[in-house]
Amino acid sequence: MRPNSAGGKFRCEATLERELRARGFRAVAGVDEVGRGALFGAVFAGAVILSEDRPVRGLNDSKLLNPERREVLAERIRRRAVAWAIAAVDASTIDRVNIYQASRMAMRMAVSRLHPAPDFLLVDAVPLELALPQRALIKGDARCHAIAAASILAKVQRDACMRAWDRVFPEYGLASHKGYATPEHCRALQQHGPTPLHRLSFEPVRSQSRFPLATGGQLDLFAAVGAA
Repeated sequence: MRPNSAGGKFRCEATLERELRARGFRAVAGVDEVGRGALFGAVFAGAVILSEDRPVRGLNDSKLLNPERREVLAERIRRRAVAWAIAAVDASTIDRVNIYQASRMAMRMAVSRLHPAPDFLLVDAVPLELALPQRALIKGDARCHAIAAASILAKVQRDACMRAWDRVFPEYGLASHKGYATPEHCRALQQHGPTPLHRLSFEPVRSQSRFPLATGGQLDLFAAVGAA
């Protein structure tokens, strides 16, 4: 079989998952977040416990897959995984606690929603404050099947939300750039200013907002709108 660009690494980390099972762990979960660098909306996280008996072929870093392939794989993951969960932390919380902490919060929430509960975590880069044995893997979504599966589920869910918000805010082009800092998005911010769902702590959103970023994040923004 001809390996993909990350094939050798995937084989290496599949060995790691087998070793963990040999040590007695029966519910090894992969965890990843998506949308960390976007200017708009929530950060999403996925958590997946894959089945030994029902493998999902073709898993890879979600960023390396086209949207149609991600949708196909997401459906297979949902049908074949032992357990899967998705969580999101909204833009106001991101502004309040910062994106690093919000990403970790989303990942912890996703893990907490898994049934059965995991007994070991494989996490993309960032260790989590959970009372579970775990290993953080640099570029884990390109090295580990379970992390790749978590990334795909979170990416598919976030993209669906961006398409839905595009119908609410059509002038920003969210369906095409998914909230990231493309030239199209930056021009829309200059022309229209940010929406209440933009991350006000991120540039260039902050410089285009007529409201100062307060400690309370978007709660203060809504209060300011009501008082105007």
